[in-house]
Amino acid sequence: MPHTETPGTEAAPAPRLRWWTELPLILLVYACYSAGRLLVRGDVSGAVDNGLAILRIEKALYLNAEHPLNRLFTHEAWIGIPADFWYASLHYLVTPAILIWLFRSRTVRYRAARTWLWTSTFVGLIGFTLLPTCPPRLLDASHGFVDTMAQYSSYGWWGGEASAPRGLGGMTNQYAAMPSLHVGWALWCGVMLWRYGGTRLAKTAAVAYPLITTIVVMGTANHYFLDALAGAAVMGVGLLLAPLVMRTADRVRARFLPRFAPVAPVAAGTASASASAVSAANSAASSAAGSSDVSAGCQTSAGERIPRQRDARFGAGAEPSASPQDAGDGAPAAAR
Repeated sequence: MPHTETPGTEAAPAPRLRWWTELPLILLVYACYSAGRLLVRGDVSGAVDNGLAILRIEKALYLNAEHPLNRLFTHEAWIGIPADFWYASLHYLVTPAILIWLFRSRTVRYRAARTWLWTSTFVGLIGFTLLPTCPPRLLDASHGFVDTMAQYSSYGWWGGEASAPRGLGGMTNQYAAMPSLHVGWALWCGVMLWRYGGTRLAKTAAVAYPLITTIVVMGTANHYFLDALAGAAVMGVGLLLAPLVMRTADRVRARFLPRFAPVAPVAAGTASASASAVSAANSAASSAAGSSDVSAGCQTSAGERIPRQRDARFGAGAEPSASPQDAGDGAPAAAR
């Protein structure tokens, strides 16, 4: 059976994403993320205990790559200083740049990619809440770590409190090391570049960016190796949850926004009125034709337009001369 719709209505198309709605939404999500990190500042002693526990697990599994990398970054300024700039800035620059690029050139893929990133970020915030962790740089010096951000602080805008600008260290939670969203966001950027970049340079960057970020977060003593693994795991959880989040958002939108919209109500009303007028005129004409018999039962000949025309214009027995204008189809014209 063919599908029919109510006249004058049609299904409302899916809302088109606009930058002036996306930008405030992204800023709101990031503000919630930053505020959440501040609100879930855990007990410092508990955070230190969690950090030491992670370090012991890594040593037992021979995964302790933080110490040799940190020594390299500390002794080689030409490596340590660029690494500090990398850690302090790129996740604020590359991630929004990838979002803008997807929005402009991969619009069909943008919503799913954005939802994946947001969902993973909030999952990471849950990790900060449940497991506050002291990063290696804040452990006692006896554990062998040097805070390269503090060592090279004169070269950048940061102070001795992570990547926050000088004087603003109190506005960030320095014990939110598990999981590492630096690594998580870098992995998301790498996946986007690999899938949609299309060039060899893009694919090279897709591999290099998350790999170098993982090395940087350990070499600067901001994260453990297990923090980096947890950041990748968080992105995996976010990837699984993103379709559910989008379906839920679609159901909420369908419930609170009108599903059907009238199609050109003014034009449709005008056309309907015109059609009604034409129909009424035709009905009136049909009624008039059926109620009066103009011919009164007489047949009109080929040369007549009104019955009994000849009786009115000519006497009995008189016949008019046939002319080309009055003759029927195929009748010969009278000779002159």
